Amino acid sequence: MVPDGAGGGVMRFDVLSSPIAGLDEALDVVGAFDRVLTDGLLRPQPAQAGALGELAAALAASPLSALVTEAVDKACAGTADEEHLLVLAAARTALLGAAHDALRGAVDEATGRSSAPSPATVPGEPHAPNLLAAARSWLADLARAGWRGLDHDLVSASAPVVSAMLPDPALRRLALLLDGFAGELAASCPGASLERVPARRWADLWSRAVLLTVPGTADAPAVENVTGRLLPLGVDLHEHATAAQAQVHAVLEPSDGSAPRLVRASVSAPKPDSVVGAGIWQLLRPHLSLLAALGEGRAMELTDMPLTAEGDLLWRDDRARPGVSADPFATARVVLPTVVAAPPAPLERHPVRLAEPVFLEGYTVREADGVPVFALAGHEVAVDTGRLPEAGPLTPKAVAASTACIGLLRWDAGAFVLQPLAVETAVKRQSVALHAGAWAGGTTDKAGVKAETAAAATVAVLSERAGKLLRK
Repeated sequence: MVPDGAGGGVMRFDVLSSPIAGLDEALDVVGAFDRVLTDGLLRPQPAQAGALGELAAALAASPLSALVTEAVDKACAGTADEEHLLVLAAARTALLGAAHDALRGAVDEATGRSSAPSPATVPGEPHAPNLLAAARSWLADLARAGWRGLDHDLVSASAPVVSAMLPDPALRRLALLLDGFAGELAASCPGASLERVPARRWADLWSRAVLLTVPGTADAPAVENVTGRLLPLGVDLHEHATAAQAQVHAVLEPSDGSAPRLVRASVSAPKPDSVVGAGIWQLLRPHLSLLAALGEGRAMELTDMPLTAEGDLLWRDDRARPGVSADPFATARVVLPTVVAAPPAPLERHPVRLAEPVFLEGYTVREADGVPVFALAGHEVAVDTGRLPEAGPLTPKAVAASTACIGLLRWDAGAFVLQPLAVETAVKRQSVALHAGAWAGGTTDKAGVKAETAAAATVAVLSERAGKLLRK
């Protein structure tokens, strides 16, 4: 990032800190609807009817207006059927999609970046309509009972539907969502005793699941084969007690000379809860050669690599080979300002899904309420160091001492925040780059080597035990 008027990739903090017209109002309407789901739609109270009326008013100028008005009237009367609840889920999703688009528009304006238009979609053919109807029926029962009305009988009713869906690849996405959702709900039963209801999260999961019962919404995205040079920017590591995922953000320079494109490549793997820190890379590295190239600071040469319309590379190691050295900070300074961003899939248009790669420099750092803040020209953005993985050398201390940063711009708690992927900082008067994914391809760091050694031992023991069980 350089000051306004200095040329290059200008990052305008003033745009990010300016209010977006209608955003707060849209999110307030979504929050009110989420509270309706908390109490349930079996016997709507006046406050719930008022919140539903706000939803209808918010969609009054949209193509959904007539459908939403009818659905709201039925819901207020306590007679909403499954189709009406589907419309309410669509209305909520549309509002969050509009909020996402407004936020992404602000990011595009702040970075000077352009976004590719969304590809045309074609409705899919009906598939297993009986199973989709059964799933929608269970979701409708959840909405009528509300999160406060949860009990084990209601939640367990999803089990036969999930079991019937799992063997069918076309239904597996919805089946996994329902299975995970039901697991969360079961762990929270009875709902009446909950001290705190995760209203936004459960409403998100409910809405997504309801919409996935509509044929076509779970269809695989359009895919093209691309050839060119892949320049990594950084890796975002997600860790769960039983799984881990690495998502590499990169710039693709197509061989046909067209504009560079922002892309992602992801790999996931199950993991034992005893594998932590740098040991996680051992689980992920064998499935994505890009991680080794990232650790070595190299580009990758791609040949006919599948790429979805949403910018996700469907990685195949046989279509990639290591290329020349590539400095992510050189890529960020020179190429990132010229990239075209891929459009999100319709159901991914949600504020929480924003993760836009950006480059910043020339800022000062201060601390506010324990949170680092980057400041430039009188404007500020908070830095989310809580997302920094333990499986890398990038630390909050290094971020606080940095002079340049590659990061992901996100939206959290009503404001833009920056998640660092890499920083430049001074060590003994020398400029040093520290990357969150620096250990992805291996490390000589003492702590990293120790974690990898422990992980190797754990994986070997588990593999041996699994082999014994299979032989039996």
